[in-house]
Amino acid sequence: MRYYLIAGEASGDLHGANLMAGILKADPDAVFRFWGGDRMAAVGGVENLARHYKTASFFGLAEVVRHLPEILRQIGECKRDIDDYRPDAVILIDYPGFNFRIAEYAHGKGYPVFYYISPKVWAWKESRVEKIRRFVDRLFIIFPFEVEYFARKGIDAIFEGNPLADVVAAQRAALPSREEFFARHGIPGDKPLVALLAGSRRSEIEYNLPFMAKLSLRFPDHRFVVAGVDWLDRGLYDRMLEGTGVGFVTGATYPLLAYSDAAVVCSGTATLETALMNVPKVVCYRKDALSVFIGRFLVKIKYISLVNLIMGREVVRELIQQDMTLDKAGEELRAVLPGGGKRGRMLEEFAELSRLVGGPGASDRFGARMVSELTAIMGGERKR
Repeated sequence: MRYYLIAGEASGDLHGANLMAGILKADPDAVFRFWGGDRMAAVGGVENLARHYKTASFFGLAEVVRHLPEILRQIGECKRDIDDYRPDAVILIDYPGFNFRIAEYAHGKGYPVFYYISPKVWAWKESRVEKIRRFVDRLFIIFPFEVEYFARKGIDAIFEGNPLADVVAAQRAALPSREEFFARHGIPGDKPLVALLAGSRRSEIEYNLPFMAKLSLRFPDHRFVVAGVDWLDRGLYDRMLEGTGVGFVTGATYPLLAYSDAAVVCSGTATLETALMNVPKVVCYRKDALSVFIGRFLVKIKYISLVNLIMGREVVRELIQQDMTLDKAGEELRAVLPGGGKRGRMLEEFAELSRLVGGPGASDRFGARMVSELTAIMGGERKR
């Protein structure tokens, strides 16, 4: 069968590639065309890459407004390419601002629309639920609590686990030795490590990394190392870390976590990655006052950590805005380091979390389920 996939950022490219590999296991004759990146091209063939996400990613209201003519042009380009390819299914991967427009178009043209990794409508923009109901034939979700949420909305969502578990398993299998990791990144091995995950966007890093660097000064017997992102200038980090002794790695988040005793994490996917790597942590998050003020009206979730959201209770401490003080963060970090009073219980909770998200193999399970669902849809159409 013929599949058209759309991913608009690096994480979507990664999960899209794993999904494509899963589809191929269930449908060896599958052929693909896609918007994505290098990882998807490695599975589906670079000749089938319609557009690279690096030329189609626009984040933030100001950037979207500035590039609106180009975005609209790309939407039109995508619609034409879908019609030229005539797929058996269109698979949309997160990226809601773009993909909902394609969902409406593809549905109107009669293509089965599968949405993989649902937008977080339970957190904000719940009005998008109606778009899912109207334009999406099958919704594939990656958090267990979403099953009940969408059921209340009249949507029978499909959960086969969380593909991040596959990423973690693959990274664990490819870990360098401790000695190799320390030598490669010039990290002295004389102290236990604490990983700092300060976010992936410039604004997040500017608001949170200086605090994390100050926190490190309270733990002279530990070496703090920040996991940087390679799409931001190294100078951004250097300015904030000058004189603190905090180390820096890029492209090595998983090895850093593997050899760290604990972590201080900003928010987002990193909170789940850290837990699946069995690294106890404290969540610290600060942003500008205006964004927080607006967010209180728009965002409807109790926690910012995916760990707490999935478990439905506070497993990891969240220090947000005014609550984010050096005294509180220091106390919490000591509690989750080896010998701390909260460490053992947190690791037990992480084991339960891993069970809830389904363990490795989610991408294959999703791929097989998509093939099965599409086969049923096509069989029904033939009968009619």
